[in-house]
Amino acid sequence: MNPSSPRYAKLSMYLHWLMLALFVGVYACIELKGLAPRGSTLRSAALGFHGLFGLSIFALVWIRLLGRLMNKAPAISPTPPAWQTGVSHAMHAALYGLMIVTPVLAWLMLAAGGKPMPYFEFFMPAPIALDPALAKQIKGWHEWLGNLGYWLIGLHAAAGLFHHYYVRDNTLRRMLPR
Repeated sequence: MNPSSPRYAKLSMYLHWLMLALFVGVYACIELKGLAPRGSTLRSAALGFHGLFGLSIFALVWIRLLGRLMNKAPAISPTPPAWQTGVSHAMHAALYGLMIVTPVLAWLMLAAGGKPMPYFEFFMPAPIALDPALAKQIKGWHEWLGNLGYWLIGLHAAAGLFHHYYVRDNTLRRMLPR
């Protein structure tokens, strides 16, 4: 990335939008699962794709974090007030936390419930012992974070649109491929 560039590097942009598509898939699958009857093929497939998309987010987030560490974000022009920059940093930290902690909780939940954690043809080893009560507790945390994710993603998108259409700065354009 060129430090004086007004836009993010192409890899950062593509990962951002790919991960948005994966989030849409994660949330669509979990909503579809809720509509399908227990034991149905549709419910099982929705849950399987939910996990696949979630673990894909977990795998890609590390590449995004590495990119953020290696490349400075392009400047917002005109420069926003310090409080907006602080809120932006907090929001990004919360989103990265969501992308890391939620899949880890799913892994712990499945392990404590005695279920495998599949990712394509690979099965992740259980990091904790079988404990159904703990699995239920972790499931609650996982679901709570998932519900928080709706808000975080929605606020993130709303902030980008607010900056683009009301403030009229380059916040959103920095992340657009063209």
